[in-house]
Amino acid sequence: MTADFAIRLLDWFDQHGRHDLPWQVSDDPYKVWVSEIMLQQTQVKTVLQYFERFIQRFPTVESLAAATWDEVAPYWAGLGYYARARNLHKAAQDVAAVGHFPQTLDGWMALSGIGQSTAGALMSLGLRQYGVIMDGNVKRVLTRYFAIEGDSAQPQVIKQLWSLAEQLTPAERNADYTQAIMDLGATLCTPKKPLCLYCPMQADCQAYAQNRVLEFPQKTPKKPNPTRHAQVLFLQVGSQYLWVQRPDQGLWGGLWCLPILEDLEQLPQLQQQFGGDWQLGKQIKHSFTHFHWQLQAVHVELDQSTALQVLAALNMQELAQQWLNATQAKQAGIPQAMMKLLGASETLATCHETNQY
Repeated sequence: MTADFAIRLLDWFDQHGRHDLPWQVSDDPYKVWVSEIMLQQTQVKTVLQYFERFIQRFPTVESLAAATWDEVAPYWAGLGYYARARNLHKAAQDVAAVGHFPQTLDGWMALSGIGQSTAGALMSLGLRQYGVIMDGNVKRVLTRYFAIEGDSAQPQVIKQLWSLAEQLTPAERNADYTQAIMDLGATLCTPKKPLCLYCPMQADCQAYAQNRVLEFPQKTPKKPNPTRHAQVLFLQVGSQYLWVQRPDQGLWGGLWCLPILEDLEQLPQLQQQFGGDWQLGKQIKHSFTHFHWQLQAVHVELDQSTALQVLAALNMQELAQQWLNATQAKQAGIPQAMMKLLGASETLATCHETNQY
């Protein structure tokens, strides 16, 4: 059955698989590497919007290694999970220092941000050597095909899946197989509306035979993500706002953001201490893996000296700071949530100037 699985999958891939993705190049591990990091927890259609622009700016691992983080950040802004970009940047510097790409699974895994599955993809797709992967698509295909019971995030199930993946993955046409099983999960064996009638594995799929396809992969129900509330300060002087660079570690590490008040009791204290007309503005909800953030804009016009005193009152004076207008901020690389709030702010400002509401 092992050989038959690969044969059927490859036959399907030859006719229906994706063969025109911009990172599908046999002689450029760097492009495969960038794509694999971008594709972690992100769909292909989203990555396509970022990949070409990133590669145009950083066409080689050496060019990425030579860039500063402030140069890299704008080309990842909006893609989310920014630790991926920081790890990619650091790993590129390590590779450039050595002078060549890793040639073994352990070598890839020694780099920041690369786990066993990504390393397997780089061996297979990047170096055209033998590699085995276990991304979300593969996990979904295998748990359905074998009707694997149990929480797919638990070690014992993960171990079982890796064992099956290693048995099924052929040495011949390894790269095609790697791409094929990802394509099957992404286009047919999808999470919510699988197209089982078109699946080359349907005849032997145990979940399909049991009419339980949507039950796999199994997961232990999680508690709903909590919602946190915070306020975002638009400290304005003319057309510019005061931005701070968040610490490297933690949420939005290394990105430029407007100052954020996570303690809502701080705003009345700032109003009393510094005076001025502090106005509540747009509210947005931004979701992360483990929580939702309800963010509300707070607008106030101050002189530069007072604005810096506000940062000092918030213990943010040690963070890097700069004054940026909306256009400059977007070019600097800011999180999507800041983009949303900034867009609302600019719309409001235009309405005030033209008296149109």
